[in-house]
Amino acid sequence: MTEQQQPVVEQQPDRAGRGSAPGGEDAAKRLGEARRFAIAAARHAANTRCTNVVVLELGGLSPVTDFFVIATGTSARQMRTVADELSEVAQQNGYPSRGSSRYEGESWILLDCVDVVIHIFNTEARGYYDLDSLWGDAKRVEWEQEIAQ
Repeated sequence: MTEQQQPVVEQQPDRAGRGSAPGGEDAAKRLGEARRFAIAAARHAANTRCTNVVVLELGGLSPVTDFFVIATGTSARQMRTVADELSEVAQQNGYPSRGSSRYEGESWILLDCVDVVIHIFNTEARGYYDLDSLWGDAKRVEWEQEIAQ
């Protein structure tokens, strides 16, 4: 693979109302909601022809986010379409995208929904960055088995 560039994430300044909260009922509720959204995002990606869709629970491993949704797209156009649709799904679920890679590259699109970060790769970039192995200690969520709520 020739020079891979990591996506430039465009941040929006206000992250109020989200992010890591101390333990307790509110934190458990927030984590449950984030899990439901991550599963909804994974299902949407799989239903829009993404392959190898994985949800990683990063609790205790990352101070930045609770879940990664990682998917492989079939083409740059399909990846952009899925990212746009997932941005709408995020908004509908109360997880508006606070930043994105702005589609500058055609190998990796990132949507930062704070508690859930969505990565859409092309096949080559997925293998190169190998987030699945990089976050190998993270628990894999069996999202295909979970009942939709």
